[in-house]
Amino acid sequence: MQREDKKQKENKMGVMPVDRLLISMSLPMMISMLVQALYNIVDSIFVSRINEYALRAVSLAFPIQSLMIAVSVGTAVGINAFLSRTLGEKEFEKANTIAVNGIFIELVSYVVFALVGIFASRPFFASQTSIAEVREYGTTYLTICCTAGIGIFMQTAFERLLQSTGKTVFAMTAQVAGAVTNLVLDPILIFGLFGLPPMGVAGAAAATVLGQMVAAACAIVFNVKFNKELRLSFKGFRPNADLILNIYKVGIPSIIMQAIGSVMTYGMNLILEAFGAAQTVFGIYFKLQSFIFMPIFGLNNGMVPIIAYNFGAGSRERVVKTMKSSIRYAVCIMLVGLAVMQLIPGQLIGLFDTGDTAELLTIGIPALRRICLSFCFAGYCIVVGSVFQALGNGVYSMIVSIARQLCVLLPVAWMFSLSGNVNLIWWAFPIAELVSLGMSTYFLVRIHQKIIRHIGEKVPT
Repeated sequence: MQREDKKQKENKMGVMPVDRLLISMSLPMMISMLVQALYNIVDSIFVSRINEYALRAVSLAFPIQSLMIAVSVGTAVGINAFLSRTLGEKEFEKANTIAVNGIFIELVSYVVFALVGIFASRPFFASQTSIAEVREYGTTYLTICCTAGIGIFMQTAFERLLQSTGKTVFAMTAQVAGAVTNLVLDPILIFGLFGLPPMGVAGAAAATVLGQMVAAACAIVFNVKFNKELRLSFKGFRPNADLILNIYKVGIPSIIMQAIGSVMTYGMNLILEAFGAAQTVFGIYFKLQSFIFMPIFGLNNGMVPIIAYNFGAGSRERVVKTMKSSIRYAVCIMLVGLAVMQLIPGQLIGLFDTGDTAELLTIGIPALRRICLSFCFAGYCIVVGSVFQALGNGVYSMIVSIARQLCVLLPVAWMFSLSGNVNLIWWAFPIAELVSLGMSTYFLVRIHQKIIRHIGEKVPT
């Protein structure tokens, strides 16, 4: 009887069958990520109705937006992994303090990006394009996204607090609320419906930040009302340097890993500037691929707290089974994405109707078909990278990401660009993913030998 009571009090991450647990925690996040990907695509579809320069401007803004997400999500990954491990070790007071310090550093990050939006938006666009209309559209869009971007930082922080205690349905609900807000406001603000003045790209930016704020508000309410395992209070708060350093031990490699994507995107935009609409095609690809990659990230969001919790609780079998199941699901999702991009690339590009899609189709169809070959390996690599983070070795993920995007992808793309044939440039993506596959496997073997095989072993006294 006592054993049964103990099991009932145990968090579900330590007792529920792994596959059912992984699906129950990941599926809500996968759905919410799909909704997010959908509104990212719809956002660009609406902007494309303004003109091709507006669509290009929003695409060129992606590196800074991606950097904001990298900092907010990377920090939250550190909070999530540290918090889940601490809960697995039953240190509940420490978990509360970790959560409050995590929220604090997310707020500090927002202030930094607000300053970036004010002072760096115009120089950023001037470095990527000489077209004045694109510069003006882009400066307006990015300034609003950065200066009013507090929602993305608060949304990410409070959603990860829900995820770290297994309450992924609430996190999903918050994300869906934000996404629906964005979807509804996009056409209203961009085109000036219901008597409102048309705002163009400024309306797209306003819809984005308002959606983020709604999601953040929902996540905060859900934490206060339903997340009883954490008691959040800033009364008498002082930043705890040791806890912040532990958050960033996992968070900084994750931030760097995702920020590298911003550097890669910026570098690719510079390489593609000489190839007409290739910059716009590259932006369209990123919108489309998010619809395939977002479910993988949702899967990871469900996987990381399970692995971190069972790592802290000393359950090696559950850690290994969670990892294997996640890899299997991720590979299946990516193969579906590969098939879609190979079969109907023209129809996908046609969604972004700028009035003259002939050049977009000429460049875009071979681009999608070549780039998506990297999907064969990407699902495995993404999950394995998140396993490294959950086990407190995010530096491995960082090394793989640096090698793939900065040491292989950009140099190879630049070398192929010298041929003057834009279609060769896209081969850099599958080539880089092959390198990622090899490195990820090597580091997985290392972490298995050093950490996974020893989980649950008694430490000699």
